Amino acid sequence: MKRFLWAALSGLLVCSLFAACGVPDAKTQTDTGLLRVVATIFPPYDFVRTIAGDKADVTMLLPPGSETHSFEPTPQDVLRIQNCDVFIYNGGESDAWVEDILESVDTSGMRIVKFIDCVEVLEEEIIEGMEEEEADAGEEETEIDEHVWTSPRNAKLIVQRISDTLCEADPANAALYKANTETYEAQLDSLDREFQAVVDNAVRKTLIFGDRFPFRYFAETYGLDYYAAFPGCSTETEASPATIKFLIDKTKAEGIPVVFKIELTNGKMAQAIAEATGAKVLELHSCHNLTKADFTAGKSYIDFMQGNLSALKEALA
Repeated sequence: MKRFLWAALSGLLVCSLFAACGVPDAKTQTDTGLLRVVATIFPPYDFVRTIAGDKADVTMLLPPGSETHSFEPTPQDVLRIQNCDVFIYNGGESDAWVEDILESVDTSGMRIVKFIDCVEVLEEEIIEGMEEEEADAGEEETEIDEHVWTSPRNAKLIVQRISDTLCEADPANAALYKANTETYEAQLDSLDREFQAVVDNAVRKTLIFGDRFPFRYFAETYGLDYYAAFPGCSTETEASPATIKFLIDKTKAEGIPVVFKIELTNGKMAQAIAEATGAKVLELHSCHNLTKADFTAGKSYIDFMQGNLSALKEALA
């Protein structure tokens, strides 16, 4: 339904905005010589600002602190997309509105990067104990897991695609972009080695999430098992008593010391499991979005993943 509404409205919205605002040519750089890059969420925003430095004007559409899966673009967001030189989005069901807007605006000359086209995607999975969202009768639609950047190895592939795109869009600064990319990829490789070392030396290989689980790519990369209340793209926030009981029993049975929550959630479910088992609640940050304070402080993907490294050490000890 959400995509249908956008398909019906986006064309009218774009036409009326352009007629009213006198939008300039979207295919040239700004007067300052900076490349205009628009990213829907935090990971592409952070990757671009790391690669481009001060050579690009980078905009993130998702407001810091907001819920990603219920995001609705504003008319100003549509204009930002139309006016940019490079547009980067994730893809998947939650980005259906993006596809509708791109079909309604002039994208000739605009360079577009879609995260899920950069890596091998995985389907969302419903595992033991996990609560499955109700589907329409007779409808069996498998969705991909959209959180492709949670694996540092995937992040490296995405960063390279972004770097190539920036070099094509702005050849004058290509040497800088390539140098910054090499430095950043070395950091991602180091991060990857650190995660692998933690897992290789771990006492256990199982994670418990009293929350959604947007880390399937991370778990697949490092050979981790997990139990959670919901898959990563679920819109549910309240688990059934049966699900909570299952997670409590699993935590007790395997002596798991940490129950995870993800960023920007209240953590009540994880806390309830922890209180029943004696486990500690820690956060594993998916980097999908960040708080206003973290955004203002300039926190990065690497910062959050380093925090995840410390939390993982404790959870697997």
